[in-house]
Amino acid sequence: MYSKIEAAHLRQAFWTTFGQYMQPVPSAEGVPTNWINYKTGLKHVYFRLHADGKQARIAIEITHPDAGLRELFFEQFRELKAMLEETTGEAWTWAPEAEDANGQPIARIYQELVPANLFNRDDWPRLISFFKPRLMALDEFWSTAQYAFEELR
Repeated sequence: MYSKIEAAHLRQAFWTTFGQYMQPVPSAEGVPTNWINYKTGLKHVYFRLHADGKQARIAIEITHPDAGLRELFFEQFRELKAMLEETTGEAWTWAPEAEDANGQPIARIYQELVPANLFNRDDWPRLISFFKPRLMALDEFWSTAQYAFEELR
């Protein structure tokens, strides 16, 4: 077990390492991108990366506080499911009713890597190999798909 401070340092070290690894990678549109804090440009729609001592997850999270609007966004993503899965090359898990770390209702479309341990530096190459191609594929998907959400802005 790690102390809270040790765990925080390892988390920070991993995300810093991953950010540095991804920094030279341009977006699908050829511009520099902050991959760790990816901006979708759409309020309440986020690309989130998560890793802990048990698993890693990359997700599209819809956090709109209004359940009806959250469902509308989710349904719009469902319309784009074939494009998402073709771009990423794999099927994703669709969870119209999930919770974030604070227990707030969200919708989530995600991929998981289990087992994975952020606190074991030997797992970092696996984590990076899991996150990098999926994040790049999400960016490629979003470079086209974002226009389907114009009416929901």
